[in-house]
Amino acid sequence: MEPLLLITNCPDETVANAIALAVVEEKLAACVNLLPRVQSIYRWQGVVESASEIPLLIKTTGERYAALEARIRELHPYTVPEIIAVPISRGLPAYLNWLAEETRQ
Repeated sequence: MEPLLLITNCPDETVANAIALAVVEEKLAACVNLLPRVQSIYRWQGVVESASEIPLLIKTTGERYAALEARIRELHPYTVPEIIAVPISRGLPAYLNWLAEETRQ
């Protein structure tokens, strides 16, 4: 099992909650943390933009990544949503076992 931390940002609480609920209910993620608003500054189509966003920290596994990415893309209003997966190299074994069990198909 390859545990992953997936990060994405949402434009508002409604979208963030919808994505979080869907991916946990569908066992694509074991847990999603919705963080407080952040201000993002980025370049999009040649223009520097600024947006207030809600970050999501999504705990999943490598086995569920492709389906999770596809589901986020379905639910996300951005043309190119930020979807970044970071490997979890260490963690409490009991937590990582729970993560694996909660995302098992």
